[in-house]
Amino acid sequence: MKVTVSRKAHFNAAHRLYRKDWSNEKNDVVFGKCNNPNYHGHNYELIVSVTGQIDKETGYVIDMKVLKELIKEEVEDVLDHKNLNEDVEAFKNLNPTAENIVVVIYNILKPKLNSSLELEVTLFETPRNFVSYSGK
Repeated sequence: MKVTVSRKAHFNAAHRLYRKDWSNEKNDVVFGKCNNPNYHGHNYELIVSVTGQIDKETGYVIDMKVLKELIKEEVEDVLDHKNLNEDVEAFKNLNPTAENIVVVIYNILKPKLNSSLELEVTLFETPRNFVSYSGK
């Protein structure tokens, strides 16, 4: 029997959506106000869900304290109050769209988990706009 446990987290970050190899006009057409050269910010909400078998000894899929610390150290401490384009190595050459951010977060967390556990990461850029990624 597999069970999914989830942990919510939060971080604030600024970004600019644009491609260096496109003209300003094309960036404006594709990305609109998200192409602001002075950047813009979001209050991101994150849900990290881990699915696996319940450990017979502990009764846990994963110790939530461990998951909390993993998210804090690997995601919140890295992304919170940062300019994603300028301050975060993963986005030096990767457009920091919600889609790319959720994949980066997944790729940071997945190797830190027991390989028997499944992972899904959901990132809310706004209360109405969110993306999910589970490695597929």
